[in-house]
Amino acid sequence: MLTKLFVKTQLFIESFKNDERGVTAIEYAILGVCMSAVVLAVFNGALREALEGAVSTISDNIAAADAANVTE
Repeated sequence: MLTKLFVKTQLFIESFKNDERGVTAIEYAILGVCMSAVVLAVFNGALREALEGAVSTISDNIAAADAANVTE
């Protein structure tokens, strides 16, 4: 009985050691972190300023159109 338990334990440890299913998930997590860092670096630079300027221009135009609509 003790020998069967030892053999089953050894087989389980061997199969656990050879199991690579979680490796892919870890690789995707690392890639996700890297991509997030790149996106944050891009949006904190000139692109962020350009987007803020575009949104500001659109908001100003909407406000001006709304003000012109109210006075008519």
